[in-house]
Amino acid sequence: MRVARGARGYTFIELIVVSAIVMVLASAIMPLARVTARRQREAELRRALREIRTAIDKYKDAADAQQIASLEIKVGSEGYPADLQVLVDGVSVQNDATGRKLKFLRRIPVDPMTNSTDWGKRSYQDAPDATRWGGQNVFDVYTTFDGTALDGTKYRDW
Repeated sequence: MRVARGARGYTFIELIVVSAIVMVLASAIMPLARVTARRQREAELRRALREIRTAIDKYKDAADAQQIASLEIKVGSEGYPADLQVLVDGVSVQNDATGRKLKFLRRIPVDPMTNSTDWGKRSYQDAPDATRWGGQNVFDVYTTFDGTALDGTKYRDW
């Protein structure tokens, strides 16, 4: 039985060459995909840090403008929140009998590097080079992930 000339299949050599080309292309795309995913997590980290820091600033502004009931502000806190949960739970408004609360965050954002809501915190009273939170208030936040960003900086320094 003879096979028609146009009905022949691929040779083994042709299949190996095509496989090699596909493997080379895949090996070039994988590092690019990893960098893209890392860049996306870094952008999400910047957004989460900005969201928390903006909420802390709004709390401080409200405390300075005496919009927060004096019972809500901890003595020695310099007008900063006691912890991040205060930003979510809200604080009572000064001279408001309705029980209305000022809330600054809907929820504590998830740290995309650690996949948790545990952020490193800095207190206003902490030394600039302190590695542990003093616990008096929350002046700033940072990620607890100990890695280096694509631009060469430490994530903790953002």
